[in-house]
Amino acid sequence: MADGSLAIGIDIGGTKVAGGVVDAGGRVLRRARRDTPHRSTSPRVVEDTIVSVVDELLAADSDDIVAVGIGAAGFVAADRATVVFAPHLSWRNEPLRQALGQRVPLPTFVDNDANAAVWAEHRFGAGRGESHLVMVNLGTGIGGGIVIGGRVIRGRHGIAGEFGHMQVVPDGIRCECGNRGCWEQYASGNALVREARVLMSAGSPVVSDLFDRVGGRPEDLTGPLVTEAARDGDPLARELLNEIGRWLGIGMADLAAALDPGMFVIGGGVSAAGELLLGPAREAFRRQLTGRGYRPEASIVTAELGNEAGLVGAADLARTDSVVGADAHGG
Repeated sequence: MADGSLAIGIDIGGTKVAGGVVDAGGRVLRRARRDTPHRSTSPRVVEDTIVSVVDELLAADSDDIVAVGIGAAGFVAADRATVVFAPHLSWRNEPLRQALGQRVPLPTFVDNDANAAVWAEHRFGAGRGESHLVMVNLGTGIGGGIVIGGRVIRGRHGIAGEFGHMQVVPDGIRCECGNRGCWEQYASGNALVREARVLMSAGSPVVSDLFDRVGGRPEDLTGPLVTEAARDGDPLARELLNEIGRWLGIGMADLAAALDPGMFVIGGGVSAAGELLLGPAREAFRRQLTGRGYRPEASIVTAELGNEAGLVGAADLARTDSVVGADAHGG
């Protein structure tokens, strides 16, 4: 494969299907986007949307494009062909690679969106040069990906990296997954907003600034608004981010005990809080780390590639796999 070879990356989220033509240096040369079909019960409708994005990107210049990579939010089997479960879409054991292979004239690969993102950060972002990397994505919940020895670790069944559902508090807050005390109930965007809304609903005077920012409507509060208030110096917003950061550090210490990475990369919307989040996270990580004081300590940094990490990583993984001769076209 020539260094100039291109690949298409597709990032499928709950609200959008974003695509791009990505070069071997991780640069996005062209982009296309469609809204995710809302509440569609038909896998074919989402498939049509993906094909529409691919067709638009291929129409501009297809000569140097060698593969298509799909990053999907959900459980993707180890065969990188089947979406076992996608919570925001209608896919249940969906043979997506086979279906797309009949409609897309290029080798096509499917992966979890967090695996794609960690690969992008490893290759082109904050994790460049680090062979042992864990990415923690803080959004409404917590997702993540693992690179060990320069390879994405997907697990025996393809669903490694579901860090948000590690239990950190026995019999703690009920999680949407059905269990109690999951990490994402304490260190995510949902956790940040939940705590602020509880105080607002109780009429606590400490929440007056946040109350004013949403015109007295707790339901309008969002994580970015809390972060904005913290940057403006609001004591409660800073306290809430400090608490989220503390739980983030505790969970990362558990991951360090299991995986011993050289670096944690923190992505997702909540990571926009920067040091207001990462400062407390580093402190808690050091306090909780097993063997503290007698072992090398992983660095903790913010992701660099933002919302495009998923499509960049999906494209690069597809490019790599198409070169080694994996037979993905048509399943």
